[in-house]
Amino acid sequence: MIRFCYRSVIDAPVERVFAFHQQPDALERLLPVWPPVRVIRRTGGLEPGSLVELELRFGPMRLRWLARHTGYRKNEFFSDEQVRGPFRFWRHRHGFESLVDGRCVLVDEVEFSLPLGPLSDWLVGRAVKHMLRNMFAARHALTAAACGAAVCQESGPAAYARSTDDPAGVRGRRPLEESASGRR
Repeated sequence: MIRFCYRSVIDAPVERVFAFHQQPDALERLLPVWPPVRVIRRTGGLEPGSLVELELRFGPMRLRWLARHTGYRKNEFFSDEQVRGPFRFWRHRHGFESLVDGRCVLVDEVEFSLPLGPLSDWLVGRAVKHMLRNMFAARHALTAAACGAAVCQESGPAAYARSTDDPAGVRGRRPLEESASGRR
């Protein structure tokens, strides 16, 4: 299993940043240009049980990806897991932390495993993490712009946009397995 985390300090209140993610077109606005991705269908919003089906294109090859939202707490987090798609396993927690100065920290934590398990994780896991780093850097910048803000970089290793292989160690955040009720 590979763990990945990307975090940014955004110069906007957590309520505004979370509200952006609740907008019906937020996902489309955050999808990467490469590889081309489009939303095929969607049921519901960010609440548990909602589904999103995506189509990814790699040249002539098309892949379908079905994800189910599994957890939600307004202004704190929402999470999703792959039901069917390109990964053997995929869990993504979108976290939002309010800072005392009115800004917020946007945190994307991902746990994933590739189709051939440990062998493919070892062979191409680093390349996937590189793609995720680029994608989340772009998503965080787009989120900040949509909120009329900027991505801030502060001094100190935990305060600026970065990635890590230890999402559980990021400021002691709750583990990815947290359910909508908050129980582990």
